Amino acid sequence: MFNALFILEADFRWLTSNQAVNDRKKRTLKNIKMIFLTQLIYIIEGKEAIFHQFEDIAIPAILKYNGRLLIRVRPDRHSIIEDNIGSPYEIHLVEFDSEQDFLNFQHDEDRKKFLHLKEQSVKSVLLIKGTQL
Repeated sequence: MFNALFILEADFRWLTSNQAVNDRKKRTLKNIKMIFLTQLIYIIEGKEAIFHQFEDIAIPAILKYNGRLLIRVRPDRHSIIEDNIGSPYEIHLVEFDSEQDFLNFQHDEDRKKFLHLKEQSVKSVLLIKGTQL
């Protein structure tokens, strides 16, 4: 069974290289409000291969909608210092140029054809949405 998706609103400060700062200034001039999404993804045990099939389709689609996967982490038990919500299988940090770009990504027809793989493999997702200060 696929659990509901929870969304928390948050603000983030990001340390960036000079090039990234310049890129962000250009976007600001265009009045584009970037959004950042952090996903904690919990997988149904034994369904990792199915999840990977979905990711092989979903991750490349991010680029089609002005998005970038900034980091993808698969933490192990040695990297967790404290755990009060359960250790996720993967953590993703993604940015989109705008909220509309994110919505367009969610409605991507190719991605939607493979949502059954996500539903078969993902127990739950905690999605934290924020903007750059």
